[in-house]
Amino acid sequence: MDTNSLHMLEYPLVLKRLADHTSFAAGRELALTLQPTADAEHIRLLLRQSAEARRLLSVRPDFHIGEAHDVREDAARAGKGVALDPLTLLSIQKTLAACRIARNSLQKLCADLPALWGMARDITALPELEGEIGRCLSPSGEVLDSASAHLADVRRRLRDTRRELQDRLAQIVKSKRGQEMLQEQLVTERNGRYVLPVRVEAKRELKGIVHDVSNTGATVFIEPMETIESGNELRQLEVEERQEIERILMALSASVGDACGDIELNIGILARLDLALAKALFAEKIRAIEPEIVSDTGERFLRMVNARHPLLRGEAVPLSVELGRDFSVLIISGPNAGGKTVALKTIGLLVLMTQAGLPIPCSDGTRLPVYDEVYADIGDEQSIEQTLSTFSAHISNVARIVKKSTPASLALLDELGISTDPGEGAALAQATLAHFVNKKTNVVVTTHYSEIKAFAHLNKGLRNASLDFDPVTLMPTYRLSVGMPGGSNALNIACRFGLPDEIVDQARSIMSKGSQEVEAMMVDLAAERKRLAEAQLSIDREKARAAELSIALEAEISRIRSKEREMVREIQDNLNTGIAGLYREIREAENELKKQRKKESLERARKALEKITKQTEKQSAQLDRRLSDISEGQSDVEKISVGDSIRLKDMNTAATVVSVDEGQGRLEALVGDIKLTLRLDGVEKIDAPASGDFAERVEARPRTIRTAAPELDLRGQRAEMVESTLDSYLNDAFMSQLPEVRIIHGYGTGAVKGAVREALATHALVKSFRPGGRGQGGDGVTIVELT
Repeated sequence: MDTNSLHMLEYPLVLKRLADHTSFAAGRELALTLQPTADAEHIRLLLRQSAEARRLLSVRPDFHIGEAHDVREDAARAGKGVALDPLTLLSIQKTLAACRIARNSLQKLCADLPALWGMARDITALPELEGEIGRCLSPSGEVLDSASAHLADVRRRLRDTRRELQDRLAQIVKSKRGQEMLQEQLVTERNGRYVLPVRVEAKRELKGIVHDVSNTGATVFIEPMETIESGNELRQLEVEERQEIERILMALSASVGDACGDIELNIGILARLDLALAKALFAEKIRAIEPEIVSDTGERFLRMVNARHPLLRGEAVPLSVELGRDFSVLIISGPNAGGKTVALKTIGLLVLMTQAGLPIPCSDGTRLPVYDEVYADIGDEQSIEQTLSTFSAHISNVARIVKKSTPASLALLDELGISTDPGEGAALAQATLAHFVNKKTNVVVTTHYSEIKAFAHLNKGLRNASLDFDPVTLMPTYRLSVGMPGGSNALNIACRFGLPDEIVDQARSIMSKGSQEVEAMMVDLAAERKRLAEAQLSIDREKARAAELSIALEAEISRIRSKEREMVREIQDNLNTGIAGLYREIREAENELKKQRKKESLERARKALEKITKQTEKQSAQLDRRLSDISEGQSDVEKISVGDSIRLKDMNTAATVVSVDEGQGRLEALVGDIKLTLRLDGVEKIDAPASGDFAERVEARPRTIRTAAPELDLRGQRAEMVESTLDSYLNDAFMSQLPEVRIIHGYGTGAVKGAVREALATHALVKSFRPGGRGQGGDGVTIVELT
């Protein structure tokens, strides 16, 4: 991307803010050198990584890179044969551990975070090297005895020799002779040798080697002759220890050097993961999201929704803008200090951030095309050294942009054509904008020139926009309105900033009448636009309230229908219970009749059963139709009031309403002289009956004739359920005038067979029964002869 434009749009400042969220040097370096790209697929990948990092931190807020260090240079030195110091080796060990932990953690989440796992899976774990360094070095960097058996042996002998030497010197100190000749009763050290502080006048009394003399000359430090050999042995062991430590460090460094390629690759991947996490943290701070990327080269349509400049402190007024569909050039006008340049920088900076794979502070619905370059001409770049005036610097930059830009570029031009004669500047600006329109380059321009505003209004491919100005408070609102140019309001702003009134009034008198009328019109349009915006806001609130009420109404209707279904089911359950009771009474009557063996009584029972069965079928069909109506959301119930004539659906009887309780869904009605309490859904409103029996005027409904099968299969049923099923079947068989039926119960444990034959023994409709014969199922079947 164009370097000058990156600096004009303050892109490096965004990178510094991003780098503050990284965890180690390699990640910070990657953040500070992050550059926008024009590769749409790569941008999408970077944004997916950012989105997944935000998701990761939302569920695992404690996730981090760990104690990683950028040890690539150290690993490279080790690869060249250089021995590394213990602290550097420990840094490498911590970095290897961070790589291993990061990879293992993301592997567990690979299904939810495929983009992050796509990076982490390329990390090469080096557990042997990590473990070897940990075995040889302590956390503080000391080489441990466990580093090698030889080192452990040398250190053991070193401790023994040092203890023996100190014991012998202590004996001299504690002896009578020592107390007489020593300046102090202690053992000290000079030049790595253990010595005794002897008074100068007694130095001849102790044979040995003088290693030092005190500053006063009163004390000489002598290594006694009898400890010289032990001292030599001690020095030799110390040298041997040092050599073994150097050998161990060299061996560890060689192992690091062998893995320097993997280490360099791992740190590069860890830096990219660190950068993705930094993006997520930065996004949380600036309330950013990942925008939609549009790579259609035929139409470069940009839409920003509630966009905010990421470097502004406090609550910035959001910016919503579109560019590239109906017009390719947007002309922003409005008051001085009204936010035009900030709007320009916001658009350019968010495009650069997006193409660098960074989330941007905006709302859902934001979609950005991919530009091959982003050019900017913002601010005063005059140069005394290069003898460039403000206009020269400005126009040379515009000329460069005109030459280099393509239809796939974005150009941001602040105050095009300023710092020269206004007429010539406006003419140059119009010609430049016409060139960009013909080239179909996306351009955003700020201006105060009325000629440019009129040019945008009269020509295709350009659109005016304004940053609003409050005509009451004389303050800018920083809100962008597309479709209408804005006034500069220079005189009002000058007055607000303290310019004397007489000067402002004189300026108004100097202005042409037409200019003043245009300014007044701009103010009136701004006020009208504000009123329209408030009216639209009120309409939107009413729409939202209506939508909420509609949702609440639908919920209430659903609740009522659900309650109605429950009530109908309750009625059906009560009806079934009543029918079952009737069946029991009939069976008892039939048993009595059977005992009396009266054929005429049995025939009457048969007819009564047929009547009840058909009436039950009719009531059940009515309930089924009612349930179907409820499930389809139908409601044909006519409002019932006191005095209305109604029909009891289940009894087919007329009644008169005396009271209605809609809250409880009930009413009271008189049937003759009897007052009944009924459910509203169990009655229907009718015209008042004239005379006669109501049932005679009710439309006759078709009746269902049952046809029973010649056999009943009860296999698999529970014994306690057999009686009701068998009873219902025998009734149907009797009504179907079957002389004989077959009951299949199987062998099994005999429980079902016993229940069947026990029920048959007392059933009123059974004349006789027997086990099945050969070819009929044997004892697994019972043949029943009906009366």
